[in-house]
Amino acid sequence: METTEDKYANIDLNKIYEYKDLPDKISERCDYCGSVKFKSSVSGGEFLRECTNCGLKKNI
Repeated sequence: METTEDKYANIDLNKIYEYKDLPDKISERCDYCGSVKFKSSVSGGEFLRECTNCGLKKNI
């Protein structure tokens, strides 16, 4: 079984994560690079948050 630390250690930047499956390790910071700058979009009723530094994406 995968532990919480394993989830954050094996982040794939080409994948879109669900926030409920991978919540922010530090609130309002990117789990991969620690940046606080995101661009957001809404499509089909889903709110997508993307880090402008590394490109990590999450459906919020």
